[in-house]
Amino acid sequence: MEKDQNQNFKKNSFKEEENEVDIEKTTEVSSDENKNEELKEISPEEKILKLEDKLTRTFAEMENQRRRFEKEKEEAYEYGGFTFAKEALNLIDNLERSKQILKNDKSLENSEALNKTLEHFDIIYKDLISTFSKNNIKPIESLNKKLDPNLHQAMMEIENNEKEPGTIVQEIQKGFTIKDRLLRPSLVGVSKKSENQVKENEENKENLEHK
Repeated sequence: MEKDQNQNFKKNSFKEEENEVDIEKTTEVSSDENKNEELKEISPEEKILKLEDKLTRTFAEMENQRRRFEKEKEEAYEYGGFTFAKEALNLIDNLERSKQILKNDKSLENSEALNKTLEHFDIIYKDLISTFSKNNIKPIESLNKKLDPNLHQAMMEIENNEKEPGTIVQEIQKGFTIKDRLLRPSLVGVSKKSENQVKENEENKENLEHK
């Protein structure tokens, strides 16, 4: 009895394995048929169109890369000395400080030595500005100009009733541009109305409103 059951179990297992193999073979055949059908569906004209599209995309990407490279090369050529130029401005700053120290020295006041030294400093300053200008590094005009946040940095407000509020009346440190870029902003003092003038303006406004 047990032998018969074992034989039946083996037969059933064998049949299941055969079925599984058949299913696998059927799946493989069907997948191969699908691939063949897909290949048959794409005509030579369509293949050519796909290849042309790939080529067009490839050439477009190559052109974009070329343009990026050209732009980077131009910027490196035009602004490669940006850091050096910024550091070189220290020469002008030191020159201006030295002039101011000499002018404030009471022992040199109105002396011939002071005048000659300041003249030499002015010559050096003009030569520096001329050299910078030849390399497209130019000073920013500030005095009596309206404050421009793109070019100026306000460091203080100075009472001045003769100028419109926000007008630059003092230049603390000269700013510069290199071509169309800001090298450093001008540090400036801007005008504001005095408190008395503000009160007077408010009183005049109130009087006009009550009339």
